[in-house]
Amino acid sequence: MVSSEHTVPNSSALTGWYKSSYSGGDQGECLEVARGHAHVPVRDSKVVTGPAVLFSANGWAAFVTAVKKGQLLLGQ
Repeated sequence: MVSSEHTVPNSSALTGWYKSSYSGGDQGECLEVARGHAHVPVRDSKVVTGPAVLFSANGWAAFVTAVKKGQLLLGQ
């Protein structure tokens, strides 16, 4: 079970959303990230009223770095 302190049930309550440059683009496999919050909210761009997962700034940076280095295979 995911702790509610690491999620926001309705991500449309947050502002500053933008599409991640690492998203799938034309396949509809897109993430959105919101700027200007204490934690880094991430949501599925197709479900704007759905939940968002909250990362610490360090956690999000580590995730992005791992993706850039090819250490994670996304969508496989």
